Amino acid sequence: MSFADAAGRLAGLAGALLGWPPEMFWSATPAELAAVLTALSPQSETAGADDLARLKEMYPDG
Repeated sequence: MSFADAAGRLAGLAGALLGWPPEMFWSATPAELAAVLTALSPQSETAGADDLARLKEMYPDG
């Protein structure tokens, strides 16, 4: 995908999902756009120490 294609897709998503007009999209930094989209995305759970210990027990390296 070219830069122009990716930028156009992101601009469309920002408009549809965030209500951003084109000038707001083009004045935002990539970090700002990423922060907003990350805040809207479902949070994944990370494995904790108990999960890791259980996996090591289930799948020992032998």
